[in-house]
Amino acid sequence: MQHIIDRFISYVTIDTESDPNSNTTPSTKKQWDLANKLVEELKAIGMNDVTIDDNAYIMATLPSNVDHDVPTIGFISHFDTSPDFTGANVKPQIIRDYNGKDIVLNPEKDIVLSPDYFEDLLQYKGQTLITTDGTTLLGADDKAGITEIVTAMEYLINHPEIKHGIIKVGFTPDEEIGRGAHKFDVKKFGADWAYTMDGSQIGELEYENFNAAGATITVKGKIVHPGYAKGKMINSMYYASEFINALPNLEKPEHTEGYEGFFHLYSIEGKVEETVLKYIIRDHDKDKFEARKALMEKVTLDLNTKFESEVFDLDIKDQYYNMKEKVEPVMHIVDIAEEAMKALGIKPLIKPIRGGTDGSQLSYMGLPCPNIFAGGHNFHGRYEYVPVESIQKAVEVICKIAELTALKQ
Repeated sequence: MQHIIDRFISYVTIDTESDPNSNTTPSTKKQWDLANKLVEELKAIGMNDVTIDDNAYIMATLPSNVDHDVPTIGFISHFDTSPDFTGANVKPQIIRDYNGKDIVLNPEKDIVLSPDYFEDLLQYKGQTLITTDGTTLLGADDKAGITEIVTAMEYLINHPEIKHGIIKVGFTPDEEIGRGAHKFDVKKFGADWAYTMDGSQIGELEYENFNAAGATITVKGKIVHPGYAKGKMINSMYYASEFINALPNLEKPEHTEGYEGFFHLYSIEGKVEETVLKYIIRDHDKDKFEARKALMEKVTLDLNTKFESEVFDLDIKDQYYNMKEKVEPVMHIVDIAEEAMKALGIKPLIKPIRGGTDGSQLSYMGLPCPNIFAGGHNFHGRYEYVPVESIQKAVEVICKIAELTALKQ
């Protein structure tokens, strides 16, 4: 277990935060620091054909050790961390034999990780947790996934008695800003199917995700001296509030769960002259997804009509789609993962992803790609943590999937 802890900490202490405002790939130069380390590590454990391209996409191969034909499978994780919260100077804390009580992350700032608020903590009483110090995110999303894949490959290399076919490994940049699969070379990867190790709690197995779009609403105003503004000033910030209030109040992330979709306002930048609203639109159901986009268009039209001017400009761009459509025709790949978990005494939690992974885009690029738990909780913030035992179990699931795939033939 200490080997896993050391590997994971060596990854999370390297800052790899991505930047949605950058046009490069990777979006930040610092992602190369971990990417180059991973290349050397894959070579050191004995992987074949280890490559990294000009955009920092990493691929490697574990050759088959059986003499019959076996489908080529892959395992994929991303090495960037979310720009939602700082990933610089991560100082992991190791909580051994967790007692089920409050964990003081930072006594000076009175930051506490409490099971009273985060009830999932109680599942891991008696286990070893890795947390933040309360000032950064941890990076278990998705450096836990990378840890699991590298450790599983190392284990299979050191235990040739476990039979498997060809296994491909892929690590990507910029997943957290929706670009992780954009420049992924599916043909070069060469797998029949793959699994992203990018889920949360132990047991998660997901092949449904949101349909996703991003929307930018630009609201135009007119600035004049406030002392002489009557009948002349148009305050774009006030007008923007009309747009916000025109959308269903209960269809926000904080009021939804399961298959329920939402509109999420994640950014406002405003002055009298211009205000820009940025939303993400999410729904598992394709028809409801289209209806959400249509509603935004109707609100824009209605408000422009109300104010008798083109005050509101709406730009919507689709981001990714529900992988269910591409995975259901090859459901045996989900069945194998489910069987692997059950064989290891893990209860599969098959449920929709309330988000997206590289796998959602890769599935539409010809690489069906369900998602498996990586073990972490409370991603993208100061309360993020991961049980080491969950990382270990994910390693075992990878190895078991490889073994079962070879046995199925």
